Amino acid sequence: MEEEVGMRLVSLLQAAWILITLPIVVGLVPFPGLAWLHTILMLGNRGKILQSNSKLTVPQRFFSHFYTMAILWTTLLLVAMWSYATTSHVAGGESHANNVWLSVFLLVLMELHLLRRLYETFYVFNYSPSARMHIFTYLLGLFFYVMAPLSLCCNFASQVFDFVKGKGHMSRPGFDNIWMFVTPFLRLPWYAWIGAAIFFWGWVHQLRCHHILGSLRDKTKKLEEYVIPYGDWFEYVSSPHYTAEIVIYGGLVMASGGVDLSLWLLFAFVVANLVYTAKETQGWYRRKFEHYPCNRYIILPFVY
Repeated sequence: MEEEVGMRLVSLLQAAWILITLPIVVGLVPFPGLAWLHTILMLGNRGKILQSNSKLTVPQRFFSHFYTMAILWTTLLLVAMWSYATTSHVAGGESHANNVWLSVFLLVLMELHLLRRLYETFYVFNYSPSARMHIFTYLLGLFFYVMAPLSLCCNFASQVFDFVKGKGHMSRPGFDNIWMFVTPFLRLPWYAWIGAAIFFWGWVHQLRCHHILGSLRDKTKKLEEYVIPYGDWFEYVSSPHYTAEIVIYGGLVMASGGVDLSLWLLFAFVVANLVYTAKETQGWYRRKFEHYPCNRYIILPFVY
């Protein structure tokens, strides 16, 4: 019964990722007959590229809601997974226990990502009072930051839920030995650390690019004015912070071993969504600035 519930949860997660990714992928195809889909997808734009006249918008500073909620949710999942992983009676043997610790590791990486994004929302970005996002984007963001952390540990969700409820035959671990929390990470497979290195590569560059974007406000007299960003990956693409986001989630896929379909579908959504948004962003830059650098790619250096 427990295994059946877990399989249903994984299937629902995977179906959800497919359902929200397919329209974006189709919308990227430049067919005239898909203009209606493009119009719908434009509701997902925000800030300077928001073209909707709808009153159903919220301030862009509400991004903080995403990260606050996501941190609370990820922390809850992390504490539950960690408690389950540290028990000496994890069913399934050593291989199962190692896989559980791998999910814990992925949640730790996600937590670090979310904490930085929340910090940037308050201390790096100086959102214009006129910067808005459609309510559709707001709801999609809330959905994403519930589903993404869950996708990192969904294969063990039912077991962890039973553990937390106290229905399992597992005793809660003590906290008298700090090494019991460190040693399992030292046993992680090689691909976990390569994935973490990729993750932090994207993490650092996104931090730099966000600081560049945040500093642009200091170069203008009005919050509503825009200037062309330069530096770091901006020398190669128009939306390097999106490029870095793709690298970050690619690192998570690598760290997982690349065998979890749920994570691949999460990654597919991230790529499709950011490629679409980056394409609209570059179009806006080229319309706004007559001398915008013509050698910049959209999001993938030397590719697209």
